[in-house]
Amino acid sequence: MEYIENKPEDNATIVTQFLFLGFSELPKVQVFLFWMFSLMYVIILIGNSFIIAIVRIDPALKKPMYFFLANFSFLEISYVSVTLPRILYNLWTQDRRICLLACALQLFFFTVLAATECFLLAAMSYDRYVAICNPLQYPLVMNPTKCTQMAIGSWLGGIQVQIGQTCLVFSLHFCQSNRINHFFCDIPAILKLACGDTSMNEFSVYLVVMGFVAFPFMLILASYSKITATILKLPTATGRTKASSTCSSHLVVVVLMFVSVIINYFWPKSIRSPVTDKILSVLHNCDPHVQLPDIQS
Repeated sequence: MEYIENKPEDNATIVTQFLFLGFSELPKVQVFLFWMFSLMYVIILIGNSFIIAIVRIDPALKKPMYFFLANFSFLEISYVSVTLPRILYNLWTQDRRICLLACALQLFFFTVLAATECFLLAAMSYDRYVAICNPLQYPLVMNPTKCTQMAIGSWLGGIQVQIGQTCLVFSLHFCQSNRINHFFCDIPAILKLACGDTSMNEFSVYLVVMGFVAFPFMLILASYSKITATILKLPTATGRTKASSTCSSHLVVVVLMFVSVIINYFWPKSIRSPVTDKILSVLHNCDPHVQLPDIQS
């Protein structure tokens, strides 16, 4: 099916497919981008699979921290698999079309896994809070049942809301164009193509982001404020260093995750460009997996 750009006034036209602009403005580096993203994908798959295998095999790692780490590694594999294979296909074939259903499914899984990441990061920060601030109660509070419930809640917590969010976005009429100035189906990029007033859709996005991003972020801030206060009270520099090392990798992922989301969804459109959105999305989708901490931590 050939791509036809819709005229703004042609509200009757039904869009059945979109066209990713992606990195089309960089025609000379398409091959380089393909191999760069391929390398990133392989590293993420191998690195996180290795973490999952080690956590399952090594009896010394049967602890809540590593249980959540294995969950997060599986999430990273799932997360990048929603977008990167399609990016690689587009770069290799130069066929940047995607049908409406495939775009909706990509958006749904992307937003569900993004919500899961926020919840898991909050659960991991709570785990570190209990371990550092209440070490004597740690085995009782973070028991296997509690950890399993927190993990299941993180994975399933955003599904119903994101089903509604996806249906709301794709119930719009698209008449401005069907060129998505991005390399995957994301809500802000799709809303730019919609006809008429999208203020209600944008408001619903803000509500969802506040619930699935701002709330976990506040929990993480509260946890780390307590953790920081406790670490500063430790009597020895060795103890402070050891306690801090168990949180460093988690903090790096938290910063990458929440900074990119805040800029993408809350930063004023007038002072950000599509290029900025693409760079942030690359950093977010291809962020380094959490490194396995010291077993003795």
